[in-house]
Amino acid sequence: MEPQVAELKQKIEDTLCPFGFEVYPFQVAWYNALLPSAFHLPLPGPTLAFVVLSTPSMFDQAFKPFLQTCHLQPLRDPVDQCVAYHMGRVRENLPELHVQIIADYEVHPNRRPKILVQTAAHVAGAAYYYQRQDVEADPWGAQHIMGVCMHPRFGGWFAIRGVMLLPGMEVPGLLPTNPPDCVPTRADRITLLERFNFHWRDWTYRDVVTPKECYSEEQKTYFSTPPAQRWALLGLALPSGGLSPTSSELPLPTPIPKPQTPSKVQDWFNPRVSPTAPPGL
Repeated sequence: MEPQVAELKQKIEDTLCPFGFEVYPFQVAWYNALLPSAFHLPLPGPTLAFVVLSTPSMFDQAFKPFLQTCHLQPLRDPVDQCVAYHMGRVRENLPELHVQIIADYEVHPNRRPKILVQTAAHVAGAAYYYQRQDVEADPWGAQHIMGVCMHPRFGGWFAIRGVMLLPGMEVPGLLPTNPPDCVPTRADRITLLERFNFHWRDWTYRDVVTPKECYSEEQKTYFSTPPAQRWALLGLALPSGGLSPTSSELPLPTPIPKPQTPSKVQDWFNPRVSPTAPPGL
């Protein structure tokens, strides 16, 4: 890795990694090369960017303390607010970089995604994006098959939260890093894609790669609860008007756990690591 990129990566990691995030650098050109022009990022090819992942520990290290110390904005998903706060701290701590942040759920007025985070994660070497084209002589005929990223350490127990772009920071000498092919056989790739497309509610696609760490039971409960019911799970009133759409996690694995009482939930969210400043959201 280029020394300049390694130094910037370390600075960003110093802000994010203690809170359960991972960051990986890539060039805009690598991302654009895999996509139709409608999805291209409008920056010079050598422009440096970083993809941001949340790991299983983010729930305890970032989300719970955020709920305790920060005021939630109505009409926004609580996890999205937490992630936005921590990514925003990178921009505040490194103002000279002029960081532009695109969250995983952001869309253009025509509803086209602003960033395809699975492609970004793949080109950055963070997680392998398994698609139908990765299965030789696939068995699915006319069925539509969506792809899914797998992490070499966490399997499917992680989320891709967005990218940070550094306009004006060009690194033509940066060399790509291939993501680890952690599902190398045809049979296992078929299993992964079928579990993800047809049985995603039961969580099992996440374990096709044996994880070294996965979500806690309380984290599973939170993400398996419909978004509109998560506010009650946290002991909070649902904002009037409902929530903005978000793609932070796949919803509704079955069976849906019953929401816990507010007093019990408050025991969950005892902060271990607190944000260092109020959120600038």
